[in-house]
Amino acid sequence: MDSAASLYDLSPALRLMIAGILLACGPLLWIWMRNRHASLPRRLQALTVLTLFLTFDLTLFGAFTRLTDSGLGCPDWPGCYGKASPAGAHADIAAAQAALPSGPVTHGKAWVEMIHRYLATGVGVLILTLAVATWIAVRRQRRAGGAPAAPGQGGGLAAVPLSPWWPTATLLWVCLQGAFGALTVTMKLFPAIVTLHLAGAVVLLALLCVQASRYSRAATGRPPTALAPGPRALVLLALAMVSLQVLLGGWVSTNYAVLACNTFPTCQGRWWPEMDFSQGFQIWRELGLLRDGGSIGFAGLTAIHYAHRLFAYAVFAVLGLLAWRLRDEPALRRPARWIGGLALWQFATGLSNVVLDWPLVAAVSHTGGAAALIVALTWTACESRSARRALPAAGPLPRTGRPAAAAATDSSSLS
Repeated sequence: MDSAASLYDLSPALRLMIAGILLACGPLLWIWMRNRHASLPRRLQALTVLTLFLTFDLTLFGAFTRLTDSGLGCPDWPGCYGKASPAGAHADIAAAQAALPSGPVTHGKAWVEMIHRYLATGVGVLILTLAVATWIAVRRQRRAGGAPAAPGQGGGLAAVPLSPWWPTATLLWVCLQGAFGALTVTMKLFPAIVTLHLAGAVVLLALLCVQASRYSRAATGRPPTALAPGPRALVLLALAMVSLQVLLGGWVSTNYAVLACNTFPTCQGRWWPEMDFSQGFQIWRELGLLRDGGSIGFAGLTAIHYAHRLFAYAVFAVLGLLAWRLRDEPALRRPARWIGGLALWQFATGLSNVVLDWPLVAAVSHTGGAAALIVALTWTACESRSARRALPAAGPLPRTGRPAAAAATDSSSLS
């Protein structure tokens, strides 16, 4: 694949799309069978939750693809040497492997890379289905004068003023994520692109989590939990810090800087090892190189690793404080336990990456823990509101005995 033009061969695109549709048919059929007597909003709820779960699994498999050096197992896009599967490209893969046995192209790596593409296409089809079905549901709701289905007809789902914009934004984002996946291959694992591809997966999880939370609250008819300004701000701070930490972790992984520090809590036996942050955080450069064409030094790799580790201490402290502050909120105790448990999981898997020389299971688990933290924190943010937004307004109480402002909050939270 010497020429730039040969990096893109769209001839197998149709067959890959068909493979994605076939993969998506299984989950779609399962959702239909389990919810065939439910309303469309109820089916949308089930499809959103399942898509979130499968996107999480895809994120884990993406980490496995990267950590096994399979990202260039097929050096073109979207197929493999212009074929829809490694089976059709057997001769090309064999020739590349014979020319460079330790290189990025082998039969095993090609299958890992293509399975990742098949799964990504399947998730894309599910998100497309979710967006189209939501628009259909919105049109039906508008034709009915905006009246939702009666509770007895909705399978337990309360009145839901459906918003098509969340699934539409998710569809647009997954298309952008696919473009970054293509650039990951065609730009030869360019570190900034690979890191942005990981960030895109995290954003995709957050978008699906927001929709799952909205449907969950609608199904139970519960309003968001009113938090004092301090804990509410702590939730948002934790989400922002974990997001930044995911980017730093992706930068460590894509630059292969995990083993730059092989001791803990020190690095290379020192509390402040020799580091070159100007090299380590040159963002737009090729893998292993600097912008001037020279090789990145070990001090640069150490700076990448140690920045991630130092910021992890701050993130761990904030997550611990958040889990402690949320323990007194009955509706948020389960998310609080998840946040605390995942923080400990990240500490354990991150430490094992260092002291056990980056075993594959621990490295994939560390990525999975980071993705799960994003989901848990996004869910907590969606399930809570600042108490200042739920203050009672002056005026008579509604017949339910709740403040009028609280009743309005319940209604607006479903929009």
